[in-house]
Amino acid sequence: MIAPDASQVSPLHRERLETVVALLLERGVRTVCDLGCGSGALLERLMAEPQFESLIGVEQSAAALERLRSRLASDLAGGRLRLIHGSFAEANPGLSGLDAAVLLETVEHVEPDRLSQVERAIFAVARPGLVVITTPNVESNGLLGLAPGRKRHPDHRFEWPRARFAAWAEGVALRNGYTAAWSEIGWSHPRFGAPTQMACFTRASAALPLSTGGPALSAGNLFPARPAGVMTNRQGA
Repeated sequence: MIAPDASQVSPLHRERLETVVALLLERGVRTVCDLGCGSGALLERLMAEPQFESLIGVEQSAAALERLRSRLASDLAGGRLRLIHGSFAEANPGLSGLDAAVLLETVEHVEPDRLSQVERAIFAVARPGLVVITTPNVESNGLLGLAPGRKRHPDHRFEWPRARFAAWAEGVALRNGYTAAWSEIGWSHPRFGAPTQMACFTRASAALPLSTGGPALSAGNLFPARPAGVMTNRQGA
C-alpha cells in the first residue's frame, strides 16, 4: 500500500524502499524510472543518493501527479527529475535507454489480462538494463491479519503466491532476453515466506557491473529475516 506521502510509509514499505535503493546502488545504475510512482516515496529516496543522475516518475493518476509536482517543484526545476502522466502498461519509446526501471508494489494494480501489455511496454519497448518488481506474497496475508480472500488494498487486481510470481517472472525473462532472480523482503515465515516478493530482471546485453564484483541477486532476503508475527494490514501492507 502506498502512503499519502514519503514521510508516512509503513515499516514494511520503508524496508521495500531501502532494499530496492540498495540494489540499484550496488548495480551502479545512474538513470532510473519509477513506474507507477504514486506518492513519490521512492523518487524522494532516490534523490537523496547522488549516484542517481536522472530520475523519471510515471503515474496514471493526474491528481497524484499534480500533488507530487507541487511537493517536488524545486527538484523538477533542477532538471534531475521528470514526471510523466501516463500508464506503464502503454509503450513509451521515450523511456528507452534507461539503466533501470522499478515497479514498486504497482503491478498488482493491473488487470491480469493486461500483463502482456505491461510486459511489452517495459521489456520489449523500453528495455532498461535492469527491471525490479515487488508485489505482495498472498501466502503471508493471514499473518498480516487479513481474512481469507481479502486483498491488502481494494485496488489490487491480483495477489500471487510465490510459485506463481516466480513462474511469471521466468517466462517474462525468457521471452525478452533477460535473466530473472527472485528474492523476498520483510520478516520470513518458514511456511508462508515473507510479505513481499521481488523479481530482479537483468537484460542479457546490459553492461551494469556490480560495484562489489559479487554475483547477481540470489534468492532469499536482502535484509535479515525476522520472526513472523501477526500484523495489522495498516502496519504491514
